[in-house]
Amino acid sequence: MTSSTTAPKTDYLVVVIAYLSFVVLGIPGAMLGIAWTSEQWPSIQKTFNLGLDAVGALFITTTIGYSLASVFGGRLFGRFNSSSIFLVGALISAAAFLSYAFWPSWWLIVISGVVAGLGSGMLDSGMNIYFAAVFNARLMNWLHASFGIGTVIGIAMIQKVLGAGGRWETGYIIAAGAYLVVAVLFLVTRSHWVNVGRGTHEEGTHAGISARSTLRLPLVWIGLLIFLSYAGLEGVGTQWTFPLFNRGRGIDPITAGLWLGILQGSFTAGRIFFGFILAYFQPRTLIRACSLLLIITTLLLIINPIPNAAFIVLAVYGFMLAPIWALMVTYLQERLGPLHGANAIGFVVAAAGLGIGILPGLAGFLANRSSLEVVPVILFVLAIAMAGLYEISVSRRLQAWLLPTTT
Repeated sequence: MTSSTTAPKTDYLVVVIAYLSFVVLGIPGAMLGIAWTSEQWPSIQKTFNLGLDAVGALFITTTIGYSLASVFGGRLFGRFNSSSIFLVGALISAAAFLSYAFWPSWWLIVISGVVAGLGSGMLDSGMNIYFAAVFNARLMNWLHASFGIGTVIGIAMIQKVLGAGGRWETGYIIAAGAYLVVAVLFLVTRSHWVNVGRGTHEEGTHAGISARSTLRLPLVWIGLLIFLSYAGLEGVGTQWTFPLFNRGRGIDPITAGLWLGILQGSFTAGRIFFGFILAYFQPRTLIRACSLLLIITTLLLIINPIPNAAFIVLAVYGFMLAPIWALMVTYLQERLGPLHGANAIGFVVAAAGLGIGILPGLAGFLANRSSLEVVPVILFVLAIAMAGLYEISVSRRLQAWLLPTTT
């Protein structure tokens, strides 16, 4: 980085606190997969007497809040100190998740989802902006691995709470407490955080090219669909693995929760592992290999040939999904270049947020009207769609159409 805001040397106190914030960021979403529905344990669905697909409303409202924070993230950094943005995001998140535990109505929780998404989005998009401006790519990679660690902790924590006879509300109280701890850390280390506002790379990346011009490129729309599919593979897998095996296939809640933890753990391990080897392989080779194995694993989830060994399939699924995000971002950046690349990355991240917000809810809607066995079918379709769209994007015959030379 050549930005004037780049720190002369790495402040590892800031790095550690950033990683901790992403660990906390991963807890609530993963926890919801178990807290939402369980045959043997108290659940949100039972508390409010809801249908299986009602969780879709919460996904939509959190996505609205998250998208607002993401869209205005650059402007926030132009007006406020970095540490202040992170502090407010953590406090907003803490307040929202604490309210989940005490609201007497499901729809009040749904409304609070906008606030939760806003706070989480300030931390997520804000920390990505910060790391891109101040730190190197390897530290950025470990930042996202920290999120995966948070998902594993969230699953283990809510499973422990419910297994000990507690209620789902306790999980959200703990999550809120974790956000408060992070907020305190942001407060006491505020002088360590570099301000990445005016004059950073964020403002220069979009100069001379409009969003409309970028959206005229067919490759960008293919990228939007790829990231939408990827988000579905991640979001649907996280939200519906536990219900599929617990309610749908009769696996006891301890084992089903463990299997969900294996999925998230392999996803985290994959991000760490591929972070070391990405430089030694062609991105196209890795994308194709991972996509093929995702198709195979989702097909095996449908067939379920060895029910008691399904956790192995989940482990491979999570591991193969892990590098796709980074590989696809790099691929689009290289294909579109510096003029269109920045706009395009913003668009595909928004598409992924839309996928996380809509596709798990759609899966719940379909499962409620058929059975939970529709979940692996959805994953299979998404895996094929993602692989097919990528092949379209690299097709030599279509390059003149995908990237017109006149733009």
